[in-house]
Amino acid sequence: MEIRTTGFGHPDAQQLAADVQQEYVRRYGDGDQTAIRTDHFDPPAGLFVIGYQDGRPVACGGWRAKERDADGLRDTDAELKRMYVVPAARGKGYARAVLRHLEASALAAGRTRLVLETGTLQPEAIALYASEGYDRIRKFGYYKDHEQSVCMGKELAAVPAAQPADVR
Repeated sequence: MEIRTTGFGHPDAQQLAADVQQEYVRRYGDGDQTAIRTDHFDPPAGLFVIGYQDGRPVACGGWRAKERDADGLRDTDAELKRMYVVPAARGKGYARAVLRHLEASALAAGRTRLVLETGTLQPEAIALYASEGYDRIRKFGYYKDHEQSVCMGKELAAVPAAQPADVR
């Protein structure tokens, strides 16, 4: 898999974002209502990448800068958003490769912690993040009061050197 920085406005990013919204509809009955704009992922305050296998978009994810707030977020935090792997490409390590790429880029941009919100009906996502060193944190954001919401975070200072993005 080749990881390319595309921006969230790229047509492939928009298609994968629509696909992940349908995944949320299947699991939760509705799409993610969190406000997201394409410029949230513009460097240096964010980044959005797509993983391509044989020229086809198969995985994506991004981070956007966050600011200190009453929910415990910090000025140097980055929020992970729209992590997704198409069903036919799951189980090949693509999500892990995208995640590590995003961690390294957030750290290089001066972010010290990556935070995310997922849900209890996504046990594979929770397992991935836990296996990569993410711990549960105080809930934040649009779904902070929702019982199915799970928020996790990882201090990026402990991120190892960037791994090669070419996963086979």
